Amino acid sequence: MASLDTELQTASLLARQAGALLLEVYATDFAVVDKAGGQGPVTEADHRANALLLERLRHHFPGDGVVAEETKDTSDARRFSRCWYVDPMDGTREFVRRNGEFAVHVGLAVDGEARLGVVYRPVGDRLYAGVVGEGCWLEAEGARKLLRVQDTGEGAPRLVVSRSHRTVSSPVLREQLGVGAVRESGSVGLKAGLIAEGEADIYVHTSPQSYRWDACAPEALLRAAGGVFTDLAGKPYSYDGSELQNLRGLLAGTPWAHAAVLPRVSALAPGLAKR
Repeated sequence: MASLDTELQTASLLARQAGALLLEVYATDFAVVDKAGGQGPVTEADHRANALLLERLRHHFPGDGVVAEETKDTSDARRFSRCWYVDPMDGTREFVRRNGEFAVHVGLAVDGEARLGVVYRPVGDRLYAGVVGEGCWLEAEGARKLLRVQDTGEGAPRLVVSRSHRTVSSPVLREQLGVGAVRESGSVGLKAGLIAEGEADIYVHTSPQSYRWDACAPEALLRAAGGVFTDLAGKPYSYDGSELQNLRGLLAGTPWAHAAVLPRVSALAPGLAKR
């Protein structure tokens, strides 16, 4: 299997550049517009970071496809065996609320499988990066730390939930899932990073309102750390362009927590798991 060292270095650099651009806008009195179809807010920062990543990925990797959240043409996902999935700012609601929990996602899928992921949180300068089969690490405070999830665990899995989409945060639902302590966080990528760091064990997203650009980079980095990332039926998502919306929700975690929660979440959301 060919090395992805060049791709990882470039993706990390571009994620940092996009993050710096986000912070420029973050420091201003920026305007917020609601996307059509109730898909959430969008800002100048989303569009500027999207344009930067799209242009520079195509410059560095002219033979690859690029699919980005704020770009309407997503045909590259079907036309290229290597395709970058870009979310210029995952967690725009967190950006608008100014709580710092937003991130840049740069993921690379090869032959329909998430292989490389970079998730960068500009606020606090934290960069998660990983290549499936080669390892995962966190760069923060001038140091690099290798990350590896625990293969086994005791007690109820610690759940990380969305700060803005609190679909699984009620006590009743938490009891049904068999989870314990709950932590809130913005951005799918930052949740995956918390699991990779050992700060949480499981993430459940029961809504169909997420997309491959939300998932590609987080999936790659979490799997690189030894974690599991599937739909609510326990099946992997494909990045071959046949489907871009994550219609069957997301379930990500350590192997033991994923195995513990999967039967419960499949029973609680059977319609979503079977879509």
